[in-house]
Amino acid sequence: QVQLVESGGGLVQPGGSLRLSCAASGMIFRLYAMGWYRQAPGKQRELVATITSLGNTNYADSVKGRFTISRDNAQNAVYLQMNSLKPEDAAVYYCNSPTMAEYWPWGQGTQVTVSS
Repeated sequence: QVQLVESGGGLVQPGGSLRLSCAASGMIFRLYAMGWYRQAPGKQRELVATITSLGNTNYADSVKGRFTISRDNAQNAVYLQMNSLKPEDAAVYYCNSPTMAEYWPWGQGTQVTVSS
């Protein structure tokens, strides 16, 4: 049974940094592309960063140059390093696979608040 557990969110001032973690289980993790999504109040969930099984990365324009996605296949984990945070980055952040999100259950997410 697939399980995704996000952690690492919190309250940070504008310009600050956070590192999110996602622990995955119930699948052969190394075979799947993974991504970080976010959903702000009143908005649709959006994909902000992806990493393929080979480690190739892609980012939404809104976070390019500020966020870095990485993975550790030995730990079945995916990370999101977020730097230069802006108030508009505030959201609940989730991990899932862009190719399997229709089938895998979503975790509880981790709240990121950016405020002075």
